[in-house]
Amino acid sequence: MVTYTVHEPPHAGSDRVDRGVDLEFVKDGFSWLTAICPPLGLLANGLWLFTIAYLVGAVLLAWALAALKLGPQMTGFVFLLINIYLGFEVSTLKRWMLERTGWQALGVVTGKSIAECERRFFESWLPAQPIIAAETAGPMGTSVPPVAPRRGSRFWPFSARH
Repeated sequence: MVTYTVHEPPHAGSDRVDRGVDLEFVKDGFSWLTAICPPLGLLANGLWLFTIAYLVGAVLLAWALAALKLGPQMTGFVFLLINIYLGFEVSTLKRWMLERTGWQALGVVTGKSIAECERRFFESWLPAQPIIAAETAGPMGTSVPPVAPRRGSRFWPFSARH
C-alpha cells in the first residue's frame, strides 16, 4: 500500500474540473532515486533549490572531512547516511515547499497504486465541489474546459506557467 498527500494550488479555479486538474499528489515513503543519487532525486521532485543546496553542502562537507584527515571509508559512510536520510525525507521537503508557496493540503489517501489513490480521492472529493458551466462544449453536450499543459517545476521561478 502506498500513501499520498493531496495538495491544491493557491489560486485554484472555481470549477471542480479546473481544481482537480491542478491537484498535486505527493507520495509518502522512501525514495530510492534520492538515496542513490540525491541531486537526481531532488530534481525529479522539482526541488531545484534543494539540489543546489545539496551540491554546495556536499562540496563543503567533503572539504571539511578532508581537512579533518578522515579516510575515504569514513567520508563515504557520512555521505551514505546523509543520502539515506534524504531518501526518507524528500517527500517531506516537497510538501514543505508546496506549503511555503501557498498550496493547501486537502487530505491523505492510501491505495495499491497512484491510479487507485486518485480514484479513491476523487470519489470522495468531487461530490462536495461546485459544478460551474465551462466555456467550451465537448462531445455530446458535455462541458470540457481548456487545459494548459504543465511545463517545468512548480518551484522554478522562470517557468512558462502563469
